[in-house]
Amino acid sequence: MAAAIGIAGLGAVGAAALKGASEHGTQAPAHLRGAAPLPYARVISLNLAIDEKHRADALGAACRAVAAVDGGQTAAWMAIGADGLPQSAIIPRQLKRMPSFAGDLLDSSSSHGDLLIHITAASARAVSDAAGQALRALPQWDVRWHLDGHRPENHVEHGKGLARNPFHFAEGYGNPDTTAGITERAVVTADQGEPDWAVGGSYQVVRIIRLATDFWDRDTVHEQERVIGRRRDGRWLDGTPSTEQPAFAADPAGKITPLDSHVRKAAPDRRHPPPLVRRGYNYQRSTDDQGLIFSCFQRDLEKGFEAVQHRLQGEAMTKYTLTTGGGYFFVPPPGDSWLTALL
Repeated sequence: MAAAIGIAGLGAVGAAALKGASEHGTQAPAHLRGAAPLPYARVISLNLAIDEKHRADALGAACRAVAAVDGGQTAAWMAIGADGLPQSAIIPRQLKRMPSFAGDLLDSSSSHGDLLIHITAASARAVSDAAGQALRALPQWDVRWHLDGHRPENHVEHGKGLARNPFHFAEGYGNPDTTAGITERAVVTADQGEPDWAVGGSYQVVRIIRLATDFWDRDTVHEQERVIGRRRDGRWLDGTPSTEQPAFAADPAGKITPLDSHVRKAAPDRRHPPPLVRRGYNYQRSTDDQGLIFSCFQRDLEKGFEAVQHRLQGEAMTKYTLTTGGGYFFVPPPGDSWLTALL
């Protein structure tokens, strides 16, 4: 289906944005570039520090500042929060403040924001330099919260970007293995009823998930694998290779893969995976505060992240995790033509 969407399916504004990006040598939007994200990242949430009437100009300045550091060994993008657009703008129809889901304990000081700047690079130094350059160009914005991340063992396997999380398991097996598959899940199209300026963009969800690593490491590897629903090497518990679909239908009672395991809760029908693309990072603030910067992109927030999150209620992994921050944001289409359409 993704290949069939093509430029025409993106509508006039989205098509123009992607065409402009292509003319500048960008093969994909920064947030979806490459099978595996770059290994280091900084996520920065900002609030507008000037009055509302200058918000449109401030967004333009942010667009230019991010574009100035994007490219080469750095991929950077901006995403707009529910309160980040001018009051006169038509906002993406699903954009809102991220609600608190069952089990969340959201800290307001590390949640939400008018604008998100997400910078990734090949080294932590490159991330820091790019972040500093971008923020110096944005005196009209105040930093609300920020967090650094890293992807250990970051690599591409069978077309999918994988990395090792703090629970010692590889993440990323559920992502598409083609550019067309990524586009189909993550890029807003013209037939979705979204504002014209938003076509070609993506909904981004960020979740700061604190992991009880000490508690987790007391369990045996066998117990951990039953909580996740996979082997540490990616194989399914029924012995199926990571590149193939498990036979959940042959295990209706969950004797092999428990019904409350993470993978079975998140996607009980593996033939129809959740329509989202995950690109997360590990974080470590201290020895007792580490976890995941969960980040995912989708064309439809309700069918993507929110549907999965509701299914995950009651999963076995709940006792090892606590979501403390993050937010919902919207990544505009590539280029700056969306700004004109927005206004």
